[in-house]
Amino acid sequence: MARPPRLSLAAYPHHVIQRGNNRQPIFLVPQDYEVCLECLREAKRKYQVRLYAYVLMTNHVHLLVEPERDGALGSFMQSVGRRYVRYFNDAHRRTGTLWEGRFKSAVVNRDDYLIRCSRYMELNPVRAGMVEHPRDYRWSRYQRRALGHTDELVDDDPWYAGLGRTALARAQVYRDWMEASIKDGEWDQIRKATQQGRVVGDEAFQEEIGHTVGRQLKGETRGRPKRSQSAPLKLHSDPHFPSTGRWPRDVRADRAQRRPRRVGFQSSQATR
Repeated sequence: MARPPRLSLAAYPHHVIQRGNNRQPIFLVPQDYEVCLECLREAKRKYQVRLYAYVLMTNHVHLLVEPERDGALGSFMQSVGRRYVRYFNDAHRRTGTLWEGRFKSAVVNRDDYLIRCSRYMELNPVRAGMVEHPRDYRWSRYQRRALGHTDELVDDDPWYAGLGRTALARAQVYRDWMEASIKDGEWDQIRKATQQGRVVGDEAFQEEIGHTVGRQLKGETRGRPKRSQSAPLKLHSDPHFPSTGRWPRDVRADRAQRRPRRVGFQSSQATR
C-alpha cells in the first residue's frame, strides 16, 4: 500500500523526528552535536524556516519548526541530513547511510499544543534516564527558555512570548510550567501523531487542516483531555500571543491546587 503524502504546510509549526538507522548513535563526541547545530543554522537561513525548539538525543533528533513557504520543510531536512552525514562519515571514518528512512513529522496547533510539544521534547532526556532535570542536558533549547542562556539558533514561539512581559518573567513561568503535572495520554498523543504523520491538535484543528489539504483527518488522533474546571489565569498582553490569552490548561489546573503533583521529571517512562 502506498504511504500517504506527508503533511507539510507553510506557516504551521511541525514536530519533526529524525532517527539514526537501526537506532544507532548519530552523535559520538561533543563536536558532532556542534556540527549538527551549525547544519541547522545554515539550512534555517537558506530555506526560511523558523526553529522554535530542538533536542539532540544520542540516536535521534527532535525539532519544532515552522516553514515559511510550501516545500521548505523537506528541503530544510534534506539539507541538514546530507550535510551532517558527509561530516559524520568523514569524521568517524565510516560509509553508508546514517538515517532511518525519511523523517517523521506532525502539524502542530498554535494553541497550548505548541508549548506542550516543546515540553514533550525537552523532557526526552529525562525520560531516557540521561539526566535528572532538563536543565542538566546541554543539547536542547531548555537552556534558553528556562535559564535565559543565549541561543541565537532558535526563535521565540507565540506561546512562550506571551508568558510574561520580561525575559526573567517568561523564564520563571516556563520553569514552573515544566514541573506541572502532565495529562494522561498527552505524550502518547504527540508521539503517535508524529509517527503516523498526523495532526497534534483538537478535532476543530484536524478539520481545519483536513479542509486545507483535502483529506479526512478528523478522528485520526485523539483530541486533548477535557478542559479543567479551574479558573484560567490571564497572560500578559503580547501582539503575537493567541487571542485566547490563557495559560496552558495543565498550568491552570496545577496552580488551582494547593500542592501540585510534580511528575515532570520522573524517568521511569521509556524514551520515545
